[in-house]
Amino acid sequence: MSVFNYRNGVLHAEDVAMPSLAADYATPCYIYSRAAFEQHWRALDEAFHDYPHLICYAVKANSNIAILNVLARLGSGFDIVSGGELQRVLAAGGDADKIVFSGVAKSEEEIRMALQCGESGVRCLNIESHEELERIQYIAADLNVTARIGIRVNPDVDARTHPYIATGLETAKFGLAVPAALDAYKAASKMPNVSVHSMACHIGSQITELQPFADAVARIAELVLELSEHGIAIQQLDLGGGLGIDYQGESLPSAQAYVDNILKQLRDHDINLPVAIEPGRFIAGNAGVLLTQVEYIKRTERKNFAIVDAGMNDLMRPSLYQAFHRISTVIDRAQHNNSEQWEIVGPVCESADVLGTERELSVTAGDLLCVESAGAYSFVMSSNYNSRPRPPEILVDGGSSHIIREREVFTDLVSGERLVELDN
Repeated sequence: MSVFNYRNGVLHAEDVAMPSLAADYATPCYIYSRAAFEQHWRALDEAFHDYPHLICYAVKANSNIAILNVLARLGSGFDIVSGGELQRVLAAGGDADKIVFSGVAKSEEEIRMALQCGESGVRCLNIESHEELERIQYIAADLNVTARIGIRVNPDVDARTHPYIATGLETAKFGLAVPAALDAYKAASKMPNVSVHSMACHIGSQITELQPFADAVARIAELVLELSEHGIAIQQLDLGGGLGIDYQGESLPSAQAYVDNILKQLRDHDINLPVAIEPGRFIAGNAGVLLTQVEYIKRTERKNFAIVDAGMNDLMRPSLYQAFHRISTVIDRAQHNNSEQWEIVGPVCESADVLGTERELSVTAGDLLCVESAGAYSFVMSSNYNSRPRPPEILVDGGSSHIIREREVFTDLVSGERLVELDN
C-alpha cells in the first residue's frame, strides 16, 4: 500500500496532510516517508529468506543522514562511492564492516580513510582498474593492514535502460572486462597486503526486466568457477542493484521475483556463496515526493504553462534524463471535470527547466502540486544554479514530521566565497 494517498480528497504522506506540510515548511520541499523506506528495504531482505545475504543501500540515491540512520536501524549495509559518503554512513550509525566501497576514482585519501575506519576497515573495496589495485596494495602496506578487495567485473550485458545509467556494457568506464578481471584476481592473490574477498558487478539502473540480471549473474558465476580452478576462492558475490521502480505505470518484477532470479542462476551453476545487493532507487525512489506550489498560470496560443516554485536545480532528472515523474494536485480536483493539458515549468532561466510536459490537470495559481517518485536521485543531484537555495527535506513518521535538512539561505550560498582587495 502506498504511503502517499488521498483522504477525503486531500493528499497525505502517511498520516500527515500535504497542505499542513506546506504551511509548516513552505515550498518547494522534499517529503519522505519512513514507512516507505522500511517497507522497500524489508521486501528485499525478506525475499532472501534464510539465504546468506546483505542488503547494501546505495547511498548515492539519497544520502541524508537521517535516512541512512533509518536504514542502519534495520541492520542495513551500505554501498558508497566517495569518502564523503563513507563519513555520512558512519555519522548515521552505520557499521563499517557492512560498507562496500565502489567507484572508479578512489583517491589515496579515500582509500586510507576506508582502511582505517571501524575495527578493521570497510567490508570490501571494489576495484575497477589494475592501477587502483596497485594503489591499494601500496597504501595497505604503508598502514600495515590487509585490504579486503573485490574486482568489479564488467559482464558486457545490455541493461536496456537509459544510456546515462547503463554501466555494464563494454564501452562503459566501469569495471574490468572478464579477461582483465581474471588477470587482476591473479595479481591480487599474490599481493601481501590484499585479501581477495568478493566479485562484484553492476549493470545499470532503472532496469525493468529480469533477463539482464540473469545474464550478468550467469557470467559472474562462470568466472567464479574459473577462478576456483586457479586456486582463488571468492567469499561473497556483490551483484549490484538496478531494479527499477514504477514512474509511469511500468510493469515491474517484484522484489521476490528479482531475488529468486538471482538465486536460480547461482543454483544452476552450483554456487552457494553469500550475496550482497546494492539497491538504491528501489528503496528510496517511491519513498519521497517533491511538493511545489503554482506561482503563475500562463496561457499562450499553443501551450498552457503552470509555473511552479520548484525548478531544475531542485529536481534535475527531467532535464538531465528526460525522466518522467507523475505530477498530481494535492487537492483532488478530478471531480471538477475541467482539466486541461499543462506544461509544468520552473523559475530557472533555462528552456530545459521543465518538470513535466502535456500533463492533464485541473490547476490554478496557488495550487499545491506533488511531483511523485522523487525520493532517489533527486535532492542529491540538486544545485544552487541561479543562486537558488536548495529546499528542505522533511521526514514523515506516522502522524509526525521532522525537518532533516534545513532550507538553505543566502548566507549558505556564499559561505565559502570571499571578497578580495583588488588593485584599481
